[in-house]
Amino acid sequence: MMGLRVIGAGAAAAVLMAAAPASAQFFMKSKDLSGQAVRGDEPGIAQPLPGATDKEIKAGLTWTLRAALNVAALQCQFEPTLLTVDNYNAVLTDHQAELKDSYDALTAYFKRMNKTPKGGQAALDQFGTRTYSSFNAVSSQYNFCQTAGSIGRAAIYAPRGSFGAIAQERMRELRNSLSPWGEQLFPRWFHVESRVPRLEKACWSKKGEWQTKKCGVLDFPPPVATVNLAQR
Repeated sequence: MMGLRVIGAGAAAAVLMAAAPASAQFFMKSKDLSGQAVRGDEPGIAQPLPGATDKEIKAGLTWTLRAALNVAALQCQFEPTLLTVDNYNAVLTDHQAELKDSYDALTAYFKRMNKTPKGGQAALDQFGTRTYSSFNAVSSQYNFCQTAGSIGRAAIYAPRGSFGAIAQERMRELRNSLSPWGEQLFPRWFHVESRVPRLEKACWSKKGEWQTKKCGVLDFPPPVATVNLAQR
């Protein structure tokens, strides 16, 4: 009976753990970055496509998400459990036809909006460059990588032909992840300042005593630690 009770308790614990949100790679509780679905032509979501049709707007948004997952595959390998490389490669395979259609639609758009084929190709290349650079996550790499990992995982389980729909549903969340946010469950962090004193010979006597008259007040050792509130 004791064995049965122990097994039952373990099963109950497993159920509770399954019901709770999965722990994040970087924070005990991450910032809720979710947002409303988009069309693709909202400010700050994707590169502007003036005069584009609904199909071309969606194509631009779809290609923007592909670019973002590509950036994540390059930038987020420091955390292998996010599987950003594997997810990206799987997306290219699973959604190959839809991605090709999106690229073809963008190519046709830029050809239509420019007087020469060369001008259209240059505009398409510029669109791609600006799209990639728009996912600069220097100050918020943890949030961006975690969000991109989640979106990439969702994409590989989504039916083929629905990658654009995922882009509409989650692009605002991905853009939100580019803003820095810290720990939400325990919104405090400890910063230990590390520095060494001035070591010029003129500042020290032969007995190893600090020469205040020559070098001013000794600003050492630094405070043990400072406590600040993380951004919420």
